[in-house]
Amino acid sequence: KNILSCIFCKIITGEAPSFKVYETKYSLAFLAKPPVSHGHTLIIPKYHSRTLTDPGIPDEFLADVGPIMKKIAVMNGEDSYNIIQNNGRTAGQSVDHVHFHVVTKPVGQATQGLVLTPESWPSYPTTDEEYAHDAAQMKQIGRNHGFPGVSA
Repeated sequence: KNILSCIFCKIITGEAPSFKVYETKYSLAFLAKPPVSHGHTLIIPKYHSRTLTDPGIPDEFLADVGPIMKKIAVMNGEDSYNIIQNNGRTAGQSVDHVHFHVVTKPVGQATQGLVLTPESWPSYPTTDEEYAHDAAQMKQIGRNHGFPGVSA
């Protein structure tokens, strides 16, 4: 998909309808269709990038999203909510434009929102050696990319 056929780009330009709830120079927030709970909101950067890294979204667009997530969580009026961001089909991304979900988890409505169980969110045992290997590999990749802030 490209920018001309992207539904989220069309929402940004007004070519496609949406229920907008918040907007800045860099971002737009609107209600998800169909939602998984009341107030399920999508926050999209006004910059077309399939994922965070492909081709890559400028930092100023991402910096704008964090404060909006908090505001949308407040606006939803629920104490429990999830923030979700998927990159790539195998990770569950369904629209090829970076987007963040703010999903409410209403009290007493177990089937609404993100349903997390030990079966749907499994963990696996690991050793300190495996943690050390993963951390070293990640830091090396970060240094190779010239990322400031990579831990020593």
